[in-house]
Amino acid sequence: MMALHRNFINGEWLEGKGIRENVNPSDISDIVGEYAQADKAQTEAAIAAARAAQPGWAATTPQQKADVLEFIGAELLARKDEIGRLLAREEGKPLANGIAETMRAAQIFKFFAQEALRVEGVAVSSVRPGVDVMITREPLGVVGLICPWNFPIAIPAWKMAPALAFGNSVVFKPADLVPGCAWALVEIASRSGLPRGVLNLVMGRGSVVGQAMLDSRDVNAISFTGSVETGSRVAMACAARGAKFQLEMGGKNPLVVLDDANLDIAVAAALDGAFYQTGQRCTASSRLIVQAKVHDAFVERMVEGMKKLKVDHALKEGTVIGPVVDEAQMAQDERYIQIARDEGGELAWGGERLNRDTKGHYLSPALFVGTTNAMRINREEVFGPVAAVIRVDSYDEALSVANDTAFGLSSGIVTGSLKHATDFRKKSAAGMVMVNLPTAGVDYHVPFGGRKGSSYGAREQGRHAVDFYTSIKTAYTLA
Repeated sequence: MMALHRNFINGEWLEGKGIRENVNPSDISDIVGEYAQADKAQTEAAIAAARAAQPGWAATTPQQKADVLEFIGAELLARKDEIGRLLAREEGKPLANGIAETMRAAQIFKFFAQEALRVEGVAVSSVRPGVDVMITREPLGVVGLICPWNFPIAIPAWKMAPALAFGNSVVFKPADLVPGCAWALVEIASRSGLPRGVLNLVMGRGSVVGQAMLDSRDVNAISFTGSVETGSRVAMACAARGAKFQLEMGGKNPLVVLDDANLDIAVAAALDGAFYQTGQRCTASSRLIVQAKVHDAFVERMVEGMKKLKVDHALKEGTVIGPVVDEAQMAQDERYIQIARDEGGELAWGGERLNRDTKGHYLSPALFVGTTNAMRINREEVFGPVAAVIRVDSYDEALSVANDTAFGLSSGIVTGSLKHATDFRKKSAAGMVMVNLPTAGVDYHVPFGGRKGSSYGAREQGRHAVDFYTSIKTAYTLA
């Protein structure tokens, strides 16, 4: 029999109230593992354990916190090949991407190990004589982490590491679709020296586990990454009871290609941003806004490049694009491909189910031309290897089209003009701007986040993470 991967609550591995099979999207006959499903009562027990453990964890020294995070980072790094392979099996990313993501998670923990030593306060002079003022940061308390399936170890890392570094306790709900990396991460953390109850893993459905976290007055903050619809529910639930919340949601990211662009750079950036990791990135370049003079040449070279992208099993050598994560996501991708056709878009290439040696969810990357920014294919997030080209006449039109979206996560421009690059960097209504680079691909030591419908609250990653995971206290003392 396959071993059951249990929930981790108050320092103990506990069976749940159900079991979910973790299925490999590259080969649906391959069961990665069986994972326990928590119910409302188990989630409440995890919250209670976190509540009881948090004051003691907050009182530990910065060095103790740093040592714990360094331990986790070091083991992730040492086991990058093993965990990267697990990631590739359960999510469908090519093996190289799975290993790279595991390394990134390790780097994040190592970064926040040092940040735990750098939580600073400020002493200022009062406007009143004989009074001292201290401004300090304190942990929030219990933080709930609700994570998505597309980055099953990096996103949990960039939420968990700062939460722990700044003295909070954690209740962690990974995506129900990909619990394997989450379980591996928590298993490592369980041997890191964390006190009982500081970190709790509750696997299960969002409607059960996530809702229990949202409803609990003992959860002081929620950090959520996922869909706009679910993010809106998180916001309403947290606002109703005064809990702090941080939301990272969708994107409909533009990549502008001007007529002075180096087309080699433009095509490489578009192929990477739109189709790598199966387009299942909130930073993916789904709108390719191309100036008329280079439009035809750009499309021709894009199609040539797409034909060379190997779509196959995530563990097979040479694979560039793995499978779509599951059948439901595949159906969504196909639905949007049909919507684009119905709206008058012309399918330049791709968009077909593929057969491979193993039965999996394989889709050739799709590129539409002849689209306008008003079409649904350019308004709504597909979250798959589907991109659309929008022809524009000028830089000013390109900038206007790029900003005409309900989202504002990432944007990019490919140009040889310093003037246009500088102007776009200043005027792009996105939280992250890329010049002559793909819209997807960010560093772990700088802020991550967007505007408008893409993000809400303090930024994730880097030193700015302290803004979400701590509360500021101002103290006055009569000397």
